[in-house]
Amino acid sequence: MDLQSHYKVGASFQAIRVLFVLLALFCLSLANVPSTFAADSPAPPLSALTFRMAGDDLRTRVVVMFDREPKLSTRLFGNPHRLVIDLPETRFGFDEKSLEARGLVSHVRYGLAGKGCSRLILTLRGPFDVENLRVLKNEDASGYRLVADIVATSDRKFAEKLKEQKGKTGSTERARQQVAGSALPGNGKPRPFTVMIDPGHGGIDSGAESLSGIKEKNLTLAFGKELRDRLSHERNIKVLMTREDDTFLRLAERVRLARQHEADLFISIHADTINQHDIRGATVYTISDKASDAVARAMAERENKSDSLAGALPEEQPEVTDILLDLTRRETHTLSLSFAEKVIGELQGQVNLINNPHRFAGFQVLRAPDVPSVLIEIGYLSNPEDEKLISNPEWRKKLADRIALAVKAFAARKRPSNLSGG
Repeated sequence: MDLQSHYKVGASFQAIRVLFVLLALFCLSLANVPSTFAADSPAPPLSALTFRMAGDDLRTRVVVMFDREPKLSTRLFGNPHRLVIDLPETRFGFDEKSLEARGLVSHVRYGLAGKGCSRLILTLRGPFDVENLRVLKNEDASGYRLVADIVATSDRKFAEKLKEQKGKTGSTERARQQVAGSALPGNGKPRPFTVMIDPGHGGIDSGAESLSGIKEKNLTLAFGKELRDRLSHERNIKVLMTREDDTFLRLAERVRLARQHEADLFISIHADTINQHDIRGATVYTISDKASDAVARAMAERENKSDSLAGALPEEQPEVTDILLDLTRRETHTLSLSFAEKVIGELQGQVNLINNPHRFAGFQVLRAPDVPSVLIEIGYLSNPEDEKLISNPEWRKKLADRIALAVKAFAARKRPSNLSGG
């Protein structure tokens, strides 16, 4: 082979080597194409697997289970009161039965809210606050859970939350307008001392009934209105009622109303029956885990069954451990005891009282942690003498006058701490 032929063969081998290199690079690029497409393809939608609620009209816990960690945001709205939870596109697999109204939540909706976005909307029975909202990894299974603790609050505090939210996000102008004027004093005037009168029972829940057919629900409403009218003449005292007609209210709803309106005092009115027909006279009850006596224990057990007797299902209460809440309860309990003693002081010598008229038991309707509360048995429909007195408008007016004096004295003592409206 001559030199020229040698160079031609070498050039050919060089060209073939370059061709193989280019072919290998091309194959490598083709091999990478599927992984590139896979990286750019959208992730499958989030899955919301289950929905659970527990609680009552004062405090409700919502738990939503997800297949993976959700990225979410929340907003509050008014009129109606709503908690809106925005999620990435989500497939919802909720059991419809789990969405039935419970506690503070009256309605649940969910679905797509736009391209790549889904929304979960909780409609609440009244003003509320999200006390705690967490996304937690499941310990015993795959996936994550959203836990939201929702508590009843006052109109004023809810409006403040919306105002604060608007300042942060600028997204609640319409909702803020909807509740404008509903709560914030803003006029520099002292907030009036607010009394919530709670006529026991109502609607399908008639309460006790005397041998002659007089129903407790009617007497408590009549006396509640009498007390309201008497207190309405006092300066700097605002009077509200949980019901002004023949309406059924759950026990927790009565407490929620007191907290919604930031009541300074809650007075629940009753006129029960007991087996010992010779027992008569007015009684003032405050709350306690341990009953003062057998009569008090029986009374509390009966009153606490009002919801179930009226066909309302009992609701599980989420466990709460809070040092500040415990301190508030203690202060509130001290104020409740103080008012109870003032009532008894005004009634002594004026109306008949039961022996040891200040008693205590675990009445659910008295459990607001921040509202001093008492339950007043104005008499017992099981006693003929008491029935006659309770049915007498003049006697009810006299009793209302005496209780109003106790309220006035209690308000005068408590008012200095309320001037800030906080």
